Amino acid sequence: MTRRIAVVGAGMAAARFAERFQAFGGDAEVTLYGAEPRAPYNRVLLADVLTGRYAADDLTLPAGEARLRTGCEVTGLDTVAHTLELADGERVPYDELVLATGAEPVACGELGRGRVHVVRTADDGEALAGAAARARRAVVIGGGVLGVSVARALASCGLPVTIVHRAPYLVERDLDGPAGELLRRGLAGLGVEVRTGVTVREAEPGAGEGEGEGAYGAVRVELSDGHTLDADLVVAACGVTPRTALARAAGLPVRTGVVVDDRLSCAPGVYAIGDCAEHAGRTHGTAGPAWEQADVLAARLSGASPDAVYEGSRPYARLSAGPLEYAAFGDAAAAGEDGLDVLRIADATRGSYKKLVLRGDRIAGAVLLGDLATVGALARAYERGEPVPSDPFHLLTSPTSQGAS
Repeated sequence: MTRRIAVVGAGMAAARFAERFQAFGGDAEVTLYGAEPRAPYNRVLLADVLTGRYAADDLTLPAGEARLRTGCEVTGLDTVAHTLELADGERVPYDELVLATGAEPVACGELGRGRVHVVRTADDGEALAGAAARARRAVVIGGGVLGVSVARALASCGLPVTIVHRAPYLVERDLDGPAGELLRRGLAGLGVEVRTGVTVREAEPGAGEGEGEGAYGAVRVELSDGHTLDADLVVAACGVTPRTALARAAGLPVRTGVVVDDRLSCAPGVYAIGDCAEHAGRTHGTAGPAWEQADVLAARLSGASPDAVYEGSRPYARLSAGPLEYAAFGDAAAAGEDGLDVLRIADATRGSYKKLVLRGDRIAGAVLLGDLATVGALARAYERGEPVPSDPFHLLTSPTSQGAS
C-alpha cells in the first residue's frame, strides 16, 4: 500500500515540507488539508497586497506534487485509529501526521462592536485593501513587524495612519530604544503618527459623518491615556498565538504550542512544525524557523537524512517596508550584561542605526536599520559562530570585512 502522510494545514510550513519532501526523493502520498480556499501562499507579503505591489494570487508557494485539499477543514484527530475527521463528516486514514496548523491573531483588548480588521489570510488582505480604498483615516493597534508593515502600506494608499503601541518603542522584540525612535521618525515622514506606551481601552461605533461603511469617524478608539481617535478603518496587529485546539482535543502535549522534541515529534507518528510547534520551550511565529523545521522533517520522513534533528533556530528578523528597512538577529537587546561589548553607529540625518553586540570575539547579536549593506556578512558570521577581527568596527562599515564572510 502507498504510504500516506497527512499534513493538517496548507500554509508556509506545510508547503515547504511538501516541496522539500519531493526534492529529497520521498516516496509517499502527501496530502495538505487547508481550511482556506486557496493554495499555499506567502503570508509575509500580505501587506504588499495593500500597496498593489502584489495581487493575492501572486503569493502562491510551490508544494511539490502534494495533493491539495483546499477549503477542507480538519475538525478532529484520532491518533490511535490514525484518522482525520473533516468538517463534512468524512473520515480520512493516514500513516503519518504532520500538524502545521499555524497561528491566529491575538485579541487586542476590548474592541467592542467596531469594524476591526486583522491581517492573517489572503482574504483578510483583500478585504483590508477594499476598506482602505473607501477610508479617510486609519488606526493600527500594535507596533510590531506586522503593525509597522500595515501602517506603511496604508500610508502609501494616501491615508493618515496612527499606530497605537503598548510598549515604549516600536518593534521592541527586535529593536532597542534608539532604533525604535529612528523607525518612528521614518514612519512620521510617511504620514504615520505613532503613540507608544498606551493601550486601547475599546473601539466602538462613533458618530461618523455620512452613512454606511464609508462613514468617516465610524469607529471611536479610546486609549488608556484618555485620548480618543476617530477613524473609519481599524486594524488589529497585536501578534499571534499558536493554533493548538485540534492537538489539545486529541490529547497531544500542548503548552503554548504543540510540544515537540528534536525530531519534531509530539507522539508516535505525529509531528508538528511552524507557528503551532513549541520546541525547547519556545514558539517562533516567523517564516525562517518554520522552514527550517519543515526542512528537517522532510529530510527525516523522506529517508534522505533519517537521523536529522532540529536544534532550534537563531533569532533573525527582517522588515522591508518600502523605504523602511531593518534587520535584527541574536541577542541584540542584551546590552549591559556582563561579558558583552556593544558598538553603535547612528546617523539621525540619514535615518540609519547600527549596533553590534559581542561576547568575546563572537557576535551575540546585531541591529541594522536604514543601511543593510553589511547584514549578509554579519548574519553569516553570527550563524557560523566565526570569530570577529580585532577591530570589529569594520563589520558595521564594510560588507566584505575580513572574518565576516
